[in-house]
Amino acid sequence: MNATDTVIRLPHFPALDSKVEVLSSEVKAGGQVASAVVACRRWGLQARYVGKIGDDAAGKFQTEEMAREGVEAHWIIAQGCSSQSAFILVDEQSGERTVLWKRDPHIALQPQDLRPEWISGSSALLIDGHDTAAATQAARWARGEKIPVVGDFDNLYPGIQALLEFVDYPITSKEFPERLTGEEDLLKSLPIIQSRFKSRLVGATLGRLGALAWDGSRFLLCPGFRVKAVDTTGAGDIFHGAFVFGLVQGWDIKEKLEFSCAAAAINCEAPGARGMIGTLQMIQDLRSKGERSELAYTRQQMLEASQAAMNEAAIEDGSSRGSSEKLR
Repeated sequence: MNATDTVIRLPHFPALDSKVEVLSSEVKAGGQVASAVVACRRWGLQARYVGKIGDDAAGKFQTEEMAREGVEAHWIIAQGCSSQSAFILVDEQSGERTVLWKRDPHIALQPQDLRPEWISGSSALLIDGHDTAAATQAARWARGEKIPVVGDFDNLYPGIQALLEFVDYPITSKEFPERLTGEEDLLKSLPIIQSRFKSRLVGATLGRLGALAWDGSRFLLCPGFRVKAVDTTGAGDIFHGAFVFGLVQGWDIKEKLEFSCAAAAINCEAPGARGMIGTLQMIQDLRSKGERSELAYTRQQMLEASQAAMNEAAIEDGSSRGSSEKLR
């Protein structure tokens, strides 16, 4: 997904039937995968982007921004349609944002829009959950070449479960696991997702509290980094770009999570989805000197949840073997 965002900074969030003077208004490039790919390019990777736009000024802005960033972009253009746009209201006091968006259904990426050579030979593939049929096609091609697939998911779009079958690293919003499994406790829902879809690792971003991941045997919690948040737009997008960067570098999971949390925090220090994509040195400095958030979960909570998940997995494995023996 890509988007042209109008970022509107306000002194406070408006109440119903009120007037609020705007502090500033800027047009910025955004979108989940688009912003993540730009981050990877700035950190020195070769980056390719595939997306769909309308034949309007917002679409032209997107193409110009990708070209300026040095990203190899493949655009599918829907004639006579508007590109995705959003108005993002940012509360000056907290940096939290509210997104008002519009997406023409004609700019949904379709499987027939894709070419396998755009995927082939990549070190990693990042997809989001919006245009699930196209994302599933891309992920299926990647799986065929043993290219690791990272997924950025926030809502239960139609076809998301079929897509998850081909995703090695689903890193979701903190709300998504409950929407998918019906279980509100992340210490229970993440193992359910990992077991159901056989992911290498499944994780959830926790906002200012960092990120939590489950690798099939243990939980890994990375506390967030405390920064002066100007605008939280795009923090998750940059987190995913950073995770892909770490994956390509061959880092272990703890290193990937630390780098991703620091990169996401720095991006909140300026307005826009790509507000402040920090340099590698800036990210390293924050990691080494930055103040951390409180813990979302205690070590004891994670140990107990890990044991419970492993016990549940053993029971399911035993049941599966028993069923197999009966069939024989």
